[in-house]
Amino acid sequence: MRGASGAAPARRRAGAPGRGARAQRAKAPRAAQLPYLLVLGITVGALAWMWHGGIQRAREGTLALAGAMFIGALARLVLPEARAGMLASRRRLVDVTCLAALAIGLLVAGLVLPVPS
Repeated sequence: MRGASGAAPARRRAGAPGRGARAQRAKAPRAAQLPYLLVLGITVGALAWMWHGGIQRAREGTLALAGAMFIGALARLVLPEARAGMLASRRRLVDVTCLAALAIGLLVAGLVLPVPS
């Protein structure tokens, strides 16, 4: 049979993964999301701290955000792929580099930020 374009429909190769293969894959344990949830919790707490306190709390909130990113970078560096959960979105080196760069930028911003009087 040929499709509307005149080409034969694509056939699956014998070893191609299908629905059965997806269903057979083991799901990551829920505990694998704990590092991600820790980083997320600190981030939300720091943002809420800054939101509630205004400019007077910006320095502390920024430093807390930097700490959360450092924790994320460290967790991504030491944990294996299966335990890193959603912190593992790319290759390990790329994830750690991005999180560490963000943490350093936030740390510098937090330390340079003038304290309001």
